[in-house]
Amino acid sequence: MPLKTSRFDIAQHLETDADIAEFLAETLREGDAQDFIHALGTAARARGMSELARKAGVTRASLYKSLSENGNPQFDTIYRLCNALGLRLTATPVSEELHPV
Repeated sequence: MPLKTSRFDIAQHLETDADIAEFLAETLREGDAQDFIHALGTAARARGMSELARKAGVTRASLYKSLSENGNPQFDTIYRLCNALGLRLTATPVSEELHPV
């Protein structure tokens, strides 16, 4: 009998604000801009696209488009989404051990 598997969806495991914050922070540490946009989309699905769009002051359709595989959201959109998720964007110095001057 063949083994049945289902596709893993991280959005189903992002249950708390802390889960989402850590997921996005890890993506920023380890990924690139496209990875972060994808992670924002995952966080948005975890929270509910319609509710997040309402909180961010964007339409649901524009949110889907911005966070799609070919999306290229403006910084304002990213900023508003982070605020709607209850997150604050911050800047921290990059460790010199990772990136010597």
